[in-house]
Amino acid sequence: MTQIEGSVERITYYNKENGYTVIRMRPKSGQNKRIPGLNLDGLLTVVGNLPELSPGENIRLEGDYTTHAKHGLQFKALNCEKLTPVTSTAIERYLGSGLIKGIGPKLAKRIVDVFQEQTLEIIENEPQRLSDIPGIGEDRTAKIKSAWDEQQRVKEIMLFLHGHGVSTNLAVKIFKTYGDQSLDILKENPYQLEEDIYGVGFKTADKLAQDLGLPQDHPSRIEAGIVYAINESLNEGHVYLPVDLLTQRASELLEVPSDLVGSGLDRLSKGDRIRSIINFHAGAERSAGGPVIAENSIEYGDQIVYLTPFYHSEKGVAEKISELNAYSAGPRQGQLIIEGEHLSDEQKKALQTSLVNPVSVITGGPGTGKTTCLKALIQCIERQNIRYALASPTGRAAKRLSEATSRPASTIHRLLAYAPGTGYKYHKKNPLKIDFLVIDEASMLDILLAHHLLQALRPGTQLVFVGDVDQLPPVGAGNLLRDIIDSNAVPISRLTKIYRQAEDSKIITNAHRINKGDLPSFSKTTAGDFFIFPAENDEEAADWIVDLLSARIPNQFNMDPVDDIQVLSPMYRGRAGVSSLNELLQNALNPVDKQKSDVKLFGQTFRVGDKVMQVRNNYDKDVFNGDIGQVSQINKIDQSLSIIFDSVRKVSYDFSELDEVVLAYAVSVHKSQGSEFPAVVMPVITQHYIMLQRNLIYTAITRAEQLCILVGNYKALSIAVRNNKITQRNSKLAERLKMPYL
Repeated sequence: MTQIEGSVERITYYNKENGYTVIRMRPKSGQNKRIPGLNLDGLLTVVGNLPELSPGENIRLEGDYTTHAKHGLQFKALNCEKLTPVTSTAIERYLGSGLIKGIGPKLAKRIVDVFQEQTLEIIENEPQRLSDIPGIGEDRTAKIKSAWDEQQRVKEIMLFLHGHGVSTNLAVKIFKTYGDQSLDILKENPYQLEEDIYGVGFKTADKLAQDLGLPQDHPSRIEAGIVYAINESLNEGHVYLPVDLLTQRASELLEVPSDLVGSGLDRLSKGDRIRSIINFHAGAERSAGGPVIAENSIEYGDQIVYLTPFYHSEKGVAEKISELNAYSAGPRQGQLIIEGEHLSDEQKKALQTSLVNPVSVITGGPGTGKTTCLKALIQCIERQNIRYALASPTGRAAKRLSEATSRPASTIHRLLAYAPGTGYKYHKKNPLKIDFLVIDEASMLDILLAHHLLQALRPGTQLVFVGDVDQLPPVGAGNLLRDIIDSNAVPISRLTKIYRQAEDSKIITNAHRINKGDLPSFSKTTAGDFFIFPAENDEEAADWIVDLLSARIPNQFNMDPVDDIQVLSPMYRGRAGVSSLNELLQNALNPVDKQKSDVKLFGQTFRVGDKVMQVRNNYDKDVFNGDIGQVSQINKIDQSLSIIFDSVRKVSYDFSELDEVVLAYAVSVHKSQGSEFPAVVMPVITQHYIMLQRNLIYTAITRAEQLCILVGNYKALSIAVRNNKITQRNSKLAERLKMPYL
C-alpha cells in the first residue's frame, strides 16, 4: 500500500452512519514520491471510512489510488492515523480548529506567534506561561490546560477506536462515560457500549468485538445479539416477539446456529433480562368455521419473549387499570347535573361517562368537540374542589392542552418529576396527590411511560384518556389507546359530530373523508385551506416544496417559513424524504452567511437560525424527543451550541452531544404527533408507496391548523387512502385487560 502524510484542508463530505468521508488533503512536502492527482491548488482528494476529522489536523494515510468515473484520480484510504503537528503553521491550524476548548483561531495565532514550534510542549509541561500572553488570565489558562489534559487522556482511546472505525465524537462520549476505565471496559466487553451510550448500536459494538478477536459464538455476543433483535422489534412498536421468530432473526444476525441462540435465551432468562411466557388468547374466537371459545376462556400457544421491563409494564398497566376500576367514583360526580346548552347530547353523555366512571376514554376525530368536552369536564371537577392534573406525552402537546383549556398542563415526565440519576419522584410508594387525571393525546402513549404513570396513581384516582385512535400509533412500543378500546374493559365515548365552525374547514372535512376511505376535495380559490400541487416524482415534489416555503406561502398567506410552516414527509430517503428536504430547505431559508456561525457535525451542518428537533429524551437538559427549537448561538471555542426551545428556554449542547439533534425544516409524520402547525406541506408521491397508508395521511393532515398543501398526485393519494391496513403490533394488553390475572 501507498503511504501519504499531510494536513486536512477541508471536509467535503462526511456520513455519520458509516464514517465514509471525502476530504481535500495538502500532502506534506519532501515525501519520497511525487504525489499524483493534485489539483491546481496542490490538494489531493481522499475518500474512505475515516475517523471524524477537522481542518488543520495532520494525518498519515495508507491506501491506494483509484480512478472515479466522474471525479478522476482519488486516493482511497484504508487506514488513517492522526499525527501531532510540528510546524508553527500546522500547530496554529491545529489549535484553532476547535479541537481544544478555549482556543479559537485568533487566540491560536497569538499563542503560536509567541511560542512557535514549542507551543504544544509548553501547553503540556509549562501551561502557566500562557498567562504571559495578553488577554489570557489565570482562569483561561486553567481552562485551556484542563481541556488539553482531557484531550491527551482521550487520545489513547481515540487512537484505539479510530483503528476500528469509531468517530471522534463517539470516542469523546465513551471517555465521558467510562473515564480512565474506557479501554479496560472496551476490551473486556465491547457490547457494554450498546447498553450505556447513545449512538452505539449492536453493529458498531460487534465490529469492535470482532476486531478485538472475540469469538463469534462468545456468550456475550450471543446475548447482545438477542437483545438487539428484540430492541429492533420494539422500534417497530412490538412489545414482545414469538420465540421462533426471535430465534430466526438472532441466528441470521449473528450467523450462528439456532441452538446457540436457545442457550443465550436461557442465560438471559436466568439473569432476568428477558421474560419468556406461553402465548395466550383471552376470550378469542377460533378461525372461521370453528367453535367460539367461551367468554373468559383462555387458549394457549407457543412461547413469546419480552424484555423484562416491557413484561412488567404491560402486566402492570392491566393490573392497575383493573385496580382503579374496582373503585367507584364519588357520589357527587354521579349526581352532578351537567349545565350548558353549548354541549350536544353526545358531548353531555361523554362528560357524564367520564365523571361517573373510575377509568374512561373519550375519542374522536378533529372538529368533534374533544376540547369542548375537556373544558366542561374541568369546570365540573373544579366546582367540586377535586384535585386534578392535565398531562400529555410530549411538550408541544402539553402546551396545546394548556392553551386550549386555559389551565396548567405538563408532560407526563414533568408530572412525575423525573430527575436524572434518581428516576421518577412520584411512583407506587410516593403517589401523586391528585384525585382526577386527564391524559390528552393518549394515542401517543407507549407502554413503558403508561406503566410509570399508572403506578403513580393512588387507588380511587379517576382517570380519563383523551385521544384520536385513528391517528398513528405511538413511536414507542405498544398501542395503549387502541388496546384499551379493543378490550372493552372501560367505557368508551366516541364523538362523531363535526361542528359548524369545523365544517367550514376543508382540512377537517377532508380528514374525516380520508378516514372513511374517500379522496379529499381541494380548494378552488386562494381563500381556501386545502390544496394540491402536481408532482409525478420526488424531484418535482422537492422543487415545489422549496418554492412553496421560500416564496408562495409566505407571500400569499403572510406566514413565516420557519416558524409557521412544517414540512412532513413519510420517508427519510429520496429527494422528497426528510434528510434531503432538510438540506434543500436549509440552503433556501437559512443559507451560508458570513455573519452566521455554522459547524458540521455528525454528517449535518448546523447554522445559527436553523430550525432543529431533539430526537431523544434528555432528562438532564429537560428536553424530549420531538421538541422543536432554533439554533441561537454556536461557540467554536467552547465547542458548544445553544438552542432556544418554546421561544424562551435556552439549552446548551457540547458538540459531542449533537447527534441528539437534527434539522427540522422537514420531519417525519411520526415525529409530528401531538403537534399542530399553522401550515403543513407534505409530499404524497408513488416513490413513498411503502409508507403510504390512511392513518399516516390522516395524522399529517390533522397537524394543520390553517393551511394544508399536498404535493404529489392522485394515484399516490389514492394508494394511501385505500390502504387502511393497520399494522398489528405484538401486544397482550387488550387480553390482559379482559383477564388482568394473566
